[in-house]
Amino acid sequence: MLKLAFIGVGYVGLVTGTCMAELGMEVTCIDISKDKIDKLNLGIIPIYELGLEELVLKNLKSNRLSFTTDMKSVVEECDVIFITVGTPQGSDGSADLSYVEQAVVEIAKYMNRYKVIVDKSTVPVGTGEMVKSKIEAELKARGVEYDFDVVSNPEFLREGTAIGDFMNPDRIILGVESKRSAEVMKKIYEKVLIKGVPLLLTNLETAELIKYSANAFLASKISYINELTELCESIGADIRAVSKGIGMDKRIGSAFLNAGPGYGGSCFPKDTAALIKISDAAGCKLSIVDAVIRANAKQKERMFKKITKAFGDISNKVIAVLGVTFKADTDDIRESPAVSLINNLLNSGARLRVYDPGISELVFINNEESRNNLYICNNEYEAAEGAEALVIATEWSQFKKLDLKAIKHKMTNTWFFDLRNLYSPVEVTKAGLNYIGNGRNNIVSIIYTITKDGKEDYEVI
Repeated sequence: MLKLAFIGVGYVGLVTGTCMAELGMEVTCIDISKDKIDKLNLGIIPIYELGLEELVLKNLKSNRLSFTTDMKSVVEECDVIFITVGTPQGSDGSADLSYVEQAVVEIAKYMNRYKVIVDKSTVPVGTGEMVKSKIEAELKARGVEYDFDVVSNPEFLREGTAIGDFMNPDRIILGVESKRSAEVMKKIYEKVLIKGVPLLLTNLETAELIKYSANAFLASKISYINELTELCESIGADIRAVSKGIGMDKRIGSAFLNAGPGYGGSCFPKDTAALIKISDAAGCKLSIVDAVIRANAKQKERMFKKITKAFGDISNKVIAVLGVTFKADTDDIRESPAVSLINNLLNSGARLRVYDPGISELVFINNEESRNNLYICNNEYEAAEGAEALVIATEWSQFKKLDLKAIKHKMTNTWFFDLRNLYSPVEVTKAGLNYIGNGRNNIVSIIYTITKDGKEDYEVI
């Protein structure tokens, strides 16, 4: 049986390593943080991801999964080493590869036979070649020669659905340079491939570009529909119906066409910026991706202006904000449009009552002076207590089922800002609240169909 190592126990390393163990592989995950490793060996996980804790505990118990800080023994014993360290955005927008380089040096330092080194982190084009060159140089400095292969195997995990994304992926991408490494990787993914999942084999550079291209395209869809919200509000159209109408076209599809306050998270902002830097270095300007980045920044600012326009001066206004994370079912606040909105409101003197199922601390406030104007609440209804406005900023499922009359009763004013368009304007207005959606104009649109048994069916959107 192949022995696998994962260097870096962040989101990608932990989820992928655990899922590989679930597929029957012998997996060891390595991290420099002893505290993190000790907790993981007890089944205490550092991230919020549905189903992950149970899977970690199961595979720890079966001895297929382990965690350590001992780089030397792991590199020596393992056949395939996945690099899953962070590649954060640098000050110039490019990906910071310092953690990747550190991992490569450690691998080369302890390499003792043929290994497959897999770039699983999101890395710019040319990283595979850099990894090869660095390992060759380190081995030469040691005065030894070992065969090795470098593979690019980008991840496509969505926070909140990562386990399902790994077990049932749309595709597996492998950038390889030898038949030997291709066969090793096919063996690793055998239980996934047997389900009929397509495998794309290509070179290192193409695989590296696929990851950035995919994320930039999805970010483009989000920014496109978000830009249309402003147009809808100006001309009296309904963005929900526009989204449904174009999403029904099979060439376009409905995914990533839900209007909102902008995209965020650990991938889209970082990867679009990195792709711009890659294209600039190659002398190729990606004007569409550049426009996507600017459109997203504009949408975040527009959500803030939507609230200030309704209120005028928001100084000392009490505002309830539902949602802090960049999307539902995660505790990730990186580049969250909700965090951007919260900080803008605080900087303008508003007093906030905030609730998010995944957040319990004030880790998202960039201005220490503003902390006294923000209160973390235990639920949606506590947040609404005494508020003059309520803002839905993240699309958690429980926010779709609010008792609107109870919310109205707790508030001192009636402003209801539905930035995720979770509610029909009719039901909110009926509850006595002043509905302001995102590109909606308080319009009711209907999808009409005839069922197979000839009955008429209506869906209000």
